[in-house]
Amino acid sequence: QLQLVESGGGLVQPGGSLRLSCAASGFTLDYYAIGWFRQAPGKEREGVSCISSSGGNTNYADSVKGRFTISRDNAKNTVYLQMNSLKPDDTAVYYCARSRRRFCVSSPYEHDYWGQGTQVTVSS
Repeated sequence: QLQLVESGGGLVQPGGSLRLSCAASGFTLDYYAIGWFRQAPGKEREGVSCISSSGGNTNYADSVKGRFTISRDNAKNTVYLQMNSLKPDDTAVYYCARSRRRFCVSSPYEHDYWGQGTQVTVSS
């Protein structure tokens, strides 16, 4: 069964860090770009970051550039999102999703499999 499972979310104070993981099963990550998206209450889902199948190309939303780092370990079939200097505006449910392509695409509609999401709450 093809599946993506996120983990690593939680409650953190402003300025803190979290590392999210996206573990794939039922398929090999090597052939796909993976995107991270987030959705805050009352807001639309937005793209946060993406990494190409080889890991050679990464993209970030302007709001997280310099604070978040995406990486992948194809041997472990896992993609990571390291989040530093977290802000209250980063509070959201974070989802990872499989792109239909080897390269990054911004549209959620170009992603065919999604994880269940992990809650990130940044609050003092």
